[in-house]
Amino acid sequence: MTMTDNLPHAASNFGNASSDFESTRTKFDGTVSAVVVVTGLLDAARASQLRAHAEAGGSVLVAIEPGDDVARDLCGVTVTAVLPRTEWFVTLGARPEAVRLAGEVPITSLLRTLQPAADDVTVAATTSVRFDHQPTVAVRTMGAGRIVSTGISDVDTLQRHTTLGPFISRLLRPTFVPSTTTLGLAVVGYGPFGGMGYLHGLAATETDGLAFVAAADTSADRIDAARADFPDLVGHDSGTSLAANPDVDIAVIATPPSFHAKLALELLRAGKHVVMEKPMALTRADADEVIATAKANDRTVTVHQSRRWDTDFLAVRRLMERGDLGRVFNIETFVGGFEHPCRAWHSEDSISGGAVYDWGSHHVDWIHQLYGSAPSRVLCSTHTRVWQDTSNVDQLSLWMQWADGREATFRQSDVCAIRRPKFHIEGTDATLEGHYRPLRTESVVPGRGYVEHTSHHAEAPVDLQLARFDGDHGLITSTVRPAPNPGWGFHNNLADHLLLGEDLAVRPEQSRDVVAVLEAAHRSGNEGGTLIELDL
Repeated sequence: MTMTDNLPHAASNFGNASSDFESTRTKFDGTVSAVVVVTGLLDAARASQLRAHAEAGGSVLVAIEPGDDVARDLCGVTVTAVLPRTEWFVTLGARPEAVRLAGEVPITSLLRTLQPAADDVTVAATTSVRFDHQPTVAVRTMGAGRIVSTGISDVDTLQRHTTLGPFISRLLRPTFVPSTTTLGLAVVGYGPFGGMGYLHGLAATETDGLAFVAAADTSADRIDAARADFPDLVGHDSGTSLAANPDVDIAVIATPPSFHAKLALELLRAGKHVVMEKPMALTRADADEVIATAKANDRTVTVHQSRRWDTDFLAVRRLMERGDLGRVFNIETFVGGFEHPCRAWHSEDSISGGAVYDWGSHHVDWIHQLYGSAPSRVLCSTHTRVWQDTSNVDQLSLWMQWADGREATFRQSDVCAIRRPKFHIEGTDATLEGHYRPLRTESVVPGRGYVEHTSHHAEAPVDLQLARFDGDHGLITSTVRPAPNPGWGFHNNLADHLLLGEDLAVRPEQSRDVVAVLEAAHRSGNEGGTLIELDL
């Protein structure tokens, strides 16, 4: 028997709303619900403790075993069949907890079908077994709390599942009342067509619970373009003007990085929830002030770490979480090529913060997510060899080390004519690597003839090659495709957090730690590659 009290935070869940069961240890209706997860056979003494825990307002998830009469009496269900590990399709019941979730989803696990054995048990989800829907998840209200029983025996897989994880987490709440409110989202710094303003507008338009209501930009032409894209949008000429708009609940800051912190403070004090484009700020001190201001004003602040939802990164994360690589001790990532850097503010140190703040905001965040924490020391070496018209460096190598010896390296270059792998990850059991594949589309257009368009090399997800040592066979290699596209993962999570009380996928403290690493890296590079100890 295994019982886990207060599961550690695990915001993996493949980039979607958090399905971490500890998220239910949040205040709802003035109570605090602690979750206990139970696998294996129960004895009478522990069942009595679990019953008392539930009656006092706690919640219990039981992966019920066949023939466990003690668990049957606690959960009010019996196991009717034990089915093999394969892909099963689970149908969510017509319950409030199923709001904003797909109605039927696959999961690969051993399966035990259930049958209610008490009148106070309700079936929450079923699985189709040879065209017959069998109960798979059941709920029993007990005192002020709940007992949730599951026939999906692989609890780790259930926890990480992008639909079933949040569904189970909601079932474990003593009360769950979905909000029908629609939140008004606005963008400060709408930008050019196809830029971040358009992206957030499109995402809000296509995400239940969000509506795109306003945009601010110092360029009147860009506000005109925004209204052409979104006819009902209200235009503003400044963040201050937008902050006074009562229809705006969420303000997205999409300005150059040097303005992020100041605008965030103004908007938070005006009562808006705030989403900041990466990087969160240019200094850890500014990030800390933003977080403190959000707490003082009871507002949410988060960072649009959109690359957490890249489908190749989701595949990397899944392989690591499953243990396919063993214990990972080295992560290397790369972005770049040999071409003139961006001539806009992205390459101006005083506005962007420096080269490491651009793609480094994504890659360092990836590495933190894969390792589960920020490093304890960093060193950054830089080169300015070719491009003399920008204040950003031509190439940087950021080395990070953790207290237990694990390491990671992020490289960014505008002078690397043969691209390094996007991912190179070494573990005690296997090595994983993925190479960029720039997309080129060709067509023949009447009146124009041959037309070619090449997309940025970092936009297309990469296939991953996994090489594993297997005794006498030596190395066995396999190809892993990117994960399924999660859609508007960030925006769905934002709405779920604000409307349903679910955990943020991107907690501001995580982005603050990224900023701390970037700030130290920038300093190290300016000092010729000094080693800097971090205290996070």
